[in-house]
Amino acid sequence: MRPCHFLTVTDLPVAELQGLIRRARELKALHAVDRSYLPLSGRTLAMVFEKSSTRTRVSFEAGMLQLGGNAIFLSAADSQLGRGEPLEDTARVLSRMVDAIMLRTHSHQALVRFADHAAVPVINGLSDVAHPCQFLADWLTFEEHRGTLAGRTVAWIGDGNNMCHTYIAAAAHLGFALRIASPPGFEPVFDGEALPPNVTMVRDPRAAVRGADLVLTDVWISMGQEAEREARLRAFSGYQVDCKLLDLATPEAIFMHCLPAHRGEEIALEVLDDPRSVVWDEAGNRLHAQKALLELLVRPDAYARSLTRDVELRAGRRA
Repeated sequence: MRPCHFLTVTDLPVAELQGLIRRARELKALHAVDRSYLPLSGRTLAMVFEKSSTRTRVSFEAGMLQLGGNAIFLSAADSQLGRGEPLEDTARVLSRMVDAIMLRTHSHQALVRFADHAAVPVINGLSDVAHPCQFLADWLTFEEHRGTLAGRTVAWIGDGNNMCHTYIAAAAHLGFALRIASPPGFEPVFDGEALPPNVTMVRDPRAAVRGADLVLTDVWISMGQEAEREARLRAFSGYQVDCKLLDLATPEAIFMHCLPAHRGEEIALEVLDDPRSVVWDEAGNRLHAQKALLELLVRPDAYARSLTRDVELRAGRRA
């Protein structure tokens, strides 16, 4: 039987994603008052990093520990991947030793190949195409602050990168409007595919932000693009998110950034500390969203029981 992987946000049906966000909120609340819930006791997650990280490593490792499990960190230098072992062979071997694998890699195609040969769930910790775990944290954060994301308007300002692509997929899947403002040559790439009808491209960041409920951006120079720094800084001039730009959004709009942020580049110095910014909650919610995901993929029986209890409790309250 093929394991359930999480490589993009569309890998799970909408109803299951909604349940995942509810479960993340429950696990977050539970951890604050009771740390005895350990459904992943005796289970192990292998964390394979071809790209370095702070938030991804800490959130997955802490999440496994808080649920009673263990996590093993492997960089390319720490494994045979760094000496040329094929991804397929590494996937086959690790599948016989651990209960799930998180891979943070440069190439989404390599991630897909890895998952095709794994006998345990594989989670995308980041690829050049998608960052679905970050989107789960963003969604959880928006619900905590402003309620449902469906039917809202989201503005993406800047590079058409993996986070931008993730929001495009999520907009089509979950039903929110997305406006993207990118400079010429840095728009998201679709290989001939048409944009979903609820996603629009504009050139002017002000047009994207006007009336939006959520405003997002990301760094202009990602890992591996350092040689392009000066050219990118010139290209993205005029795409900085500052308080004046945020003022064009709805009065209740909030601002997110997946971090790390480069103050003075994609965001003005004051934006992260503006009352509309929820980036610290967003960063912390990586932990809780991924705990729910790990429970779902590694112990679907425990996850299903928790949802059943929740339904029964809600029915009891209605009665």
